[in-house]
Amino acid sequence: MNNPKYVNVDNELYEINTDFRTALECNTIAEDKSIGDMERAMAIIYKLFGEKGLDCENQKRLLELGKKYLWLGKDEKDPKIESNENYELDFNKCIGLIKASFKFDYNYDPYELEYLHWYDFYNDLQSLSTSEFGNCCILNRIISILNRDAKEIKDNKQRQNLIDAQNMLKQKYCKEEKVEMTKEQEESAKAFYKSLGINI
Repeated sequence: MNNPKYVNVDNELYEINTDFRTALECNTIAEDKSIGDMERAMAIIYKLFGEKGLDCENQKRLLELGKKYLWLGKDEKDPKIESNENYELDFNKCIGLIKASFKFDYNYDPYELEYLHWYDFYNDLQSLSTSEFGNCCILNRIISILNRDAKEIKDNKQRQNLIDAQNMLKQKYCKEEKVEMTKEQEESAKAFYKSLGINI
């Protein structure tokens, strides 16, 4: 996949601010329900294309191309950290996990780099190590816990420990997860993480 740097609107090139942090900011703006649709659109155009984008006469097309860029060349579907139908991880809440995981797998922290193209960041994020035996980066170990089906655990106490751990992880790392937990449930979750060698 080529890393685009420009979009063409009515035979005029608009340079994209391609650093991954800009893409993540656009994702945050797109999900911000406290501002109107027009304000969100203008904010995304400005973040991606600067003042020149605000002066574009065909802003509708510019926004379409901006979204396609953010969606990694696809016409729809917002890129996500791997998840399933039961939860959706939040990029902003997972910054610490992302930093640790990139260090573990690639020996670099993307947030310490002056520049990293959005596509390179996303491809590295999707290629982080996975293992059924837990010998992988922290982000995918967390995802593995969230993906476990508690119904498969026969022991009631172990099943409840997993459910408590999943609830705590959802509260800490997922979008719009408000999970109330008792002190006992929190201790149960921490004990579960500790058994897996994870410090939360």
